[in-house]
Amino acid sequence: MIKIKDLHKSYKMGSNSLHVLKGINFEVEEGELVAIMGSSGSGKSTLLNILGMLDLLDKGTYDLDGVPIKDLDETKAANYRNKFLGFVFQSFNLINYKTALENVTLPLYYQGFKRKEREEEALRYLDNVGLKEWATHLPSELSGGQKQRVAIARALVSKPKVLLADEPTGALDSKTSKEVMALIQKINKDGKTILIVTHEEDIAKMCSRIVRLKDGVIMEDKKNKMVKAI
Repeated sequence: MIKIKDLHKSYKMGSNSLHVLKGINFEVEEGELVAIMGSSGSGKSTLLNILGMLDLLDKGTYDLDGVPIKDLDETKAANYRNKFLGFVFQSFNLINYKTALENVTLPLYYQGFKRKEREEEALRYLDNVGLKEWATHLPSELSGGQKQRVAIARALVSKPKVLLADEPTGALDSKTSKEVMALIQKINKDGKTILIVTHEEDIAKMCSRIVRLKDGVIMEDKKNKMVKAI
């Protein structure tokens, strides 16, 4: 599903250059649930941004579902993101003046679905995350856990090949974190490939594989006996 070979990424810092990723080799099979770990500055967020086509690699190759990801202008990158990827963020990134249902319909709007189809599909995904009865509520009327469930429904509604989650439990208490991870495990069990960037060991243990980065290189990549979230 994902193949990264000899990936390098640097950033210009004034007259200097900061080498963030230093020859990453990394593959993810379809249906895996992978935790990417590392301290601040290890390169994990940069790696996620490149996987999410939010940033470009300097050297190396990146194939996603057999498609080489290269020479992307913003339009092509946006099309590929819509086709291949769903995103879940620590801060939820919901639109405050839109209801839960309207937030979930957004990816389908950009894909050209008619309004009735968008709403039917979005309602089905809200039902899948246990929030059908909250469809008409604004984000301000939802708890943190409910907001993240809406965000997950929005990420899944366009049927992406891969779900990328950046610290999805970072803004949640431990009980709510487990509930969100239980939902992520369920989605993974249904066959979805999921990558989670996290700095929390207990969240990583709920994944089937743990990849640890340090100073831009992979220090450890091991299968994990997945702990059930709930």
